[in-house]
Amino acid sequence: MSRRTQRPVRPVAPKACPCGLPAAYAECCGRYHSGAAAAPTAEALMRSRFSAFAVQDGPYLLRTWHPDTRPAGLDLDPGMRWTRLEILDTTDGSAFHTTGTVTFRAHYTHGGEAGSLHEQSRFSRVEGAWVYLDAVFAD
Repeated sequence: MSRRTQRPVRPVAPKACPCGLPAAYAECCGRYHSGAAAAPTAEALMRSRFSAFAVQDGPYLLRTWHPDTRPAGLDLDPGMRWTRLEILDTTDGSAFHTTGTVTFRAHYTHGGEAGSLHEQSRFSRVEGAWVYLDAVFAD
């Protein structure tokens, strides 16, 4: 009798990118999740992190979290469905900056109830790569 080992749960890749840009997931945020590319701006990282929540890609979320504020682990709720992202404002966060902010509204459903999260996230560069630092909830 063979022994079965439990495999880690892999994110399910959607066809359209959850971040809201008009591109396929594989060509948009999927390339960041796979490690094929790094997000070039704070906004691109914000979009890719929203998509990571949408596809339940915890390892990517941890990898792109600032080491000073990164939690030891994540417990993503499989009942949470992230449905739409609105970028409301950005400050700095380009290739010419070391910090940036992105203000957004993330829409979700949970337990059949719709809701949204309004937040201003701060990003910085660590060893040249954009990472999520922390956030202030706007609502």
